[in-house]
Amino acid sequence: MKNVNRSTLFFLLFALTFTAQAQSTSENQNSLQSGTIDSQFEYVYEVSNNFQEYKVVKRSNLDQLKSNILDSMQTMRAEVLELKGQIGSLNDSIAAINVHLNQSELEKQEAIDAKDNFSFLGIAIHKAVYSSIMWILVGGLAIALAFFSFQYFRSFKKIRKAQRDLTDVQEEFDQHRKNTLDRERKLKRELIDAQMGKS
Repeated sequence: MKNVNRSTLFFLLFALTFTAQAQSTSENQNSLQSGTIDSQFEYVYEVSNNFQEYKVVKRSNLDQLKSNILDSMQTMRAEVLELKGQIGSLNDSIAAINVHLNQSELEKQEAIDAKDNFSFLGIAIHKAVYSSIMWILVGGLAIALAFFSFQYFRSFKKIRKAQRDLTDVQEEFDQHRKNTLDRERKLKRELIDAQMGKS
């Protein structure tokens, strides 16, 4: 029984070792078929033999590694060309967007200028300038109104005074005329009395 157990145990250990070596060999063979370039270089380095201080590498491994590197480089070149194409199309899109943005900025500035300016008698005038001119005109008209109002009221006072003076003069003239008429009547009576007294 012990012999059977030992032989079974020995057989199991041998099978496990053989399976591990087979897997290791298949992994190493597959290492040139797949994996990164670093792992492929590591594989070539591991499977190489030593001769003095040099490593002896199988030509088939080097050819396979070269082929893999060239394939990787070709793939990367294709990716670089594709990325350059994408970058070129993105640059074209950015340039088109910049052109559109500049055009929008110009249109915005023209709209702001059109909003701030208007045509008056065929002349383009900025609203601030027009507003300033209008306020100057309003101020000038207000000053002229104040001046003419002052002159009017001053003249009105003079006219009132002249009218009062005229009324006073007319009253004095009427009084004087009345007095003159009274005196004239009185003198006529005296004259008539004197003429009657003589006759």
